[in-house]
Amino acid sequence: MPGLGLDARSSRRLRRLLAADVVLLPGMGLPQAVPPLEELADRLLAALGEGPVVLVGHSQSCQVVAVAAARDARVVGLVLLGPTTDPRLRSLRGLVASWLRTAVREPWWQVPLVLAQWWSTGPRAMVALWRVAAADDIDRRLRDVDVPVTVVRGTRDRLCRRDWAAHLAASAPRGRLVELPGAAHMTPQTHPGQVAGLLS
Repeated sequence: MPGLGLDARSSRRLRRLLAADVVLLPGMGLPQAVPPLEELADRLLAALGEGPVVLVGHSQSCQVVAVAAARDARVVGLVLLGPTTDPRLRSLRGLVASWLRTAVREPWWQVPLVLAQWWSTGPRAMVALWRVAAADDIDRRLRDVDVPVTVVRGTRDRLCRRDWAAHLAASAPRGRLVELPGAAHMTPQTHPGQVAGLLS
């Protein structure tokens, strides 16, 4: 699943390396009103096939896939790429500061691609998704996920700091942390080969 404001373009390079489907939801590729997390998870589950499936969330969509994984036996694995909602990012000031510290570590070639996706999703849906997901206790939700959970962060990511990612990995009964050297937050776009290696 794409992150906040992103759509299928954010994982295009990754999906060239492995067979995967993308589910777009409000605030994550669709410019629609954003319902509660539980309803977003229901929409994701309704879009899945018979299974088994490994759910992959990026950034703020990690909250949605965590809810879905705890609810459905078709889910046999969970990969969280740069999970956000670190309590330190719940204020607008903290979020903007961490986003700026991460943005300067991203390759500049991807800026037009990200901006095009944000424009398509729209600021209203993006803000609504942030409000719905920001206060979610994903660490508490992961305690109910009894499948392997891989938390992935780039070593240059300030939106998903190492201590937060390690905490989430430890929260899941079968969790582990993987760090991608030199990556920042947009790992599906910038490091598709390394991400694909974790999923194959």
